Amino acid sequence: MQLAASTRSLWDLSFSDACVQLQELGFDSVELCLDERLDQLKPSKVIADPESVALHMKEASRLAASSVFLEGENDRAVFEGVVNLARHLRVAQLTIESSPRGTPFNSEVDRLRDCQAICHKAGVRLAILTQAGRLSDDPHTAVELCQAAPGVGITLDPSYFICRPGGVVDFDVVFPHVLHVHLRDTSRSELQVPAGLGEVDYNRLITLLRQHNYRRTMSVDLFPKTLSGEDRLRELRKLRLLLTSML
Repeated sequence: MQLAASTRSLWDLSFSDACVQLQELGFDSVELCLDERLDQLKPSKVIADPESVALHMKEASRLAASSVFLEGENDRAVFEGVVNLARHLRVAQLTIESSPRGTPFNSEVDRLRDCQAICHKAGVRLAILTQAGRLSDDPHTAVELCQAAPGVGITLDPSYFICRPGGVVDFDVVFPHVLHVHLRDTSRSELQVPAGLGEVDYNRLITLLRQHNYRRTMSVDLFPKTLSGEDRLRELRKLRLLLTSML
C-alpha cells in the first residue's frame, strides 16, 4: 500500500503551491480533487486544458498523481473530460459521489453503468465514495450498487460510518469492493478531529485491506475550510508518520 494526500487538504493554496507543500511534508504522491466550489482545481477549467495540469505538476514538484476525486454533480461532458484527464496523467483511479439518498436505485445503477463504460474504455477504475446523505452512506446499499454495476468499486471513507445519527455502523461488508481510501481521524460527534483523539482504528483498517489483497493507495484527506496554518501542516505530518509506521 502507498500513501498520498489530497489537494483539497490545502484547499486555500494554488494547485502548484499545494503540491510543493505536500512534497515538503514528505508525501510522494497526490490525489487531485476537482470541485467547482473551490478555486484550486475546477473541473470546467481542468478538462479544457489537461496538459497544463500535468505541466504544472512537473514544474511544481516531483509528486505523482495517484488518483482523481470528482466532487459535486457534473454532466456527462464534464465526466468524460475528467476521465480523459486521468488517462492523460496515467492515473488509474477515479472517485465520484453517488447520487443523493432518495434517488431511485435503478436510476443510480443506470448512471453508474454508463460512467463505468466510459472509464473502462479509458482503462480507469471507477469508485463511489461512502458519504453521508447519499445512497452510499449505507454500506449494504453501496455494495449492492457495485454488484448491480459490475466494475464499479468503493472509495472507503470510514469517517461517515463513525460520525452519524444513530451511532457507529459496521462497514466490514464493503472491504471486498474497496478500490481507494480517504482517511482522517473522526469521533462520534465530529467528522474531523486531531489524529489520535478519534475512533478510526487504522490498524484494523489496514489489516482488513490486506486480507482482501489491497495494494493500492490511501489518501490523507482533510476537509476544506477546517484547519489552517501550522495546525493543518502538523495534522498532515502527524497522519503521514502514523500511517507510514503501520504500512
